[in-house]
Amino acid sequence: MSTDLRIDGARLSQRLAELGQIGGLPGGGNARLAFTDEDKQGRDLVVGWMRELGLDVSIDKIGNVIGLRAGLEAGDPVMTGSHIDTVRTGGRYDGNLGVLAGLEVVQRLNEAGIVTRRPLAVAFFSNEEGARFHPDIMGSMVYTGKLDLPHAYETIGIDGKVCGEELQRIGYLGPAEPGWLKPHAFVELHIEQGPILEAEGLTIGAVDGVQGISWTEVTIEGVSAHAGTTPMRLRKDAGYAAAEIAVFVRQLTRELGASQVGTVGRMEFRPGITNVVPNRAVMTVDIRNPDEAVLQQAEARLFAFLDQIAATEGVKITTRPLARTQPVVFAPHMIDMVSEIAAEFGYSARRMTSGAGHDAQMMAAICPTGMIFVPSVNGLSHNVKEHTEPADLEAGANILLRMMLRLAA
Repeated sequence: MSTDLRIDGARLSQRLAELGQIGGLPGGGNARLAFTDEDKQGRDLVVGWMRELGLDVSIDKIGNVIGLRAGLEAGDPVMTGSHIDTVRTGGRYDGNLGVLAGLEVVQRLNEAGIVTRRPLAVAFFSNEEGARFHPDIMGSMVYTGKLDLPHAYETIGIDGKVCGEELQRIGYLGPAEPGWLKPHAFVELHIEQGPILEAEGLTIGAVDGVQGISWTEVTIEGVSAHAGTTPMRLRKDAGYAAAEIAVFVRQLTRELGASQVGTVGRMEFRPGITNVVPNRAVMTVDIRNPDEAVLQQAEARLFAFLDQIAATEGVKITTRPLARTQPVVFAPHMIDMVSEIAAEFGYSARRMTSGAGHDAQMMAAICPTGMIFVPSVNGLSHNVKEHTEPADLEAGANILLRMMLRLAA
């Protein structure tokens, strides 16, 4: 097989731009939350491209879509892919790059008349972002048996809609059993979503794994009271307790070291009146670490602090788990292959751990898995200004092409 084959960078960028028009936002971003009308439109577009390229398209019961390209021999395929759903203020590249680069690989092979020994597959998984329905990475969790279908179907979204009903409404509750196709290997191309590659002047990240993630919703119940007449010592202030928790999360990251990160991403007060002490606060806590033991320590310390602040402030605190994934280490030969192919092309590269969750971390449980990162300008993602330079998109897709050829040979 030709080692000189390259992807068509302009065509890849054009497809990214066309998909980016669906759910488009001012400033160039996208809002295609899972199982919304915009998600359906995006799915329809990508499925249409798959069929134009001659892929055999299947849709499973959680809405995961797989386009299969036959090989010279039957057997487990080499699979690539990612997701096309976004957060409410998403960009054009997060997830989309991994799917559309997979289609570009297929198109280049079609044009070159190359048929691989093993079949190839391009997939996009449902509700990776978890922005409408928790947990995130839902489609690949169901695909790999980490989440059962009834639980996924019953999930209530942030808008009160039921996950299974919305999936059926948009016409993507398919007949295939999740996990029906076990890959020989899985490789995902993705933007870094952080600043490291750009800061170090590098083109490629050979991802060695994904850190563990713990999401918790915290509800604090206090007592509403007049902001002027209630002495501070007699208050049961849910808002103050929430603020203390947010500060504790930041302190925890300092104490557990540079690999520990923590975020309070949402905080809402009730009744939400300037001169009334809040009687209720709801907030989310996101903590992550590449070491499972340290992540468990962070969780234990968080819950101990919740008990402490509840006692000292006289409030009631309850928690609800939203998502929990353990750290994942990718297959060594897949990590090495990304680095080796980057060197063959003359691209600068480094090994790195992903701070964000990805479908690849679920796929690693069922087949050898690897990831390719390309730089994010200014480290921005989940932001309408998310951008990756065309040359970097092309570089990542070229590595994906050669890697899939090698794995399928």
